[in-house]
Amino acid sequence: MACKSVCAICPRLVISDSVTFTGGNVVVDIPAGSYENGQKVCLVIAQAIPAGATISAPVVITIGGGAQQYPLTTSCCRQVTACGIRTRTRYSTVVVTNTTSGTFRMLGKPSCMPNNDLPAINGTAPTA
Repeated sequence: MACKSVCAICPRLVISDSVTFTGGNVVVDIPAGSYENGQKVCLVIAQAIPAGATISAPVVITIGGGAQQYPLTTSCCRQVTACGIRTRTRYSTVVVTNTTSGTFRMLGKPSCMPNNDLPAINGTAPTA
């Protein structure tokens, strides 16, 4: 099968403007615009993840260089961390809003993001 020489780009494709490590978060800035509740966004992380980012750093989205940060979450609402995203990778997300803010929720699973949840609790402090 031959590759098409001309193809249309998905109108929902959003390519990041920058990726920084600030305030303990990996901040992915996307182009200015209004992202509606329920809107599917195919997010491409175009820049390198900063070398100083820790693997457990939460990933947040900013819009048009704004200060408001919106969490990037998994399909089951867990916060995505730096180890769950890759450079030059497309992630299908949907915008989920509430009365005061919103999130970008992944429609699939992030890359090999470990689950560090305790297997059980019993009323004593966990051991390191």
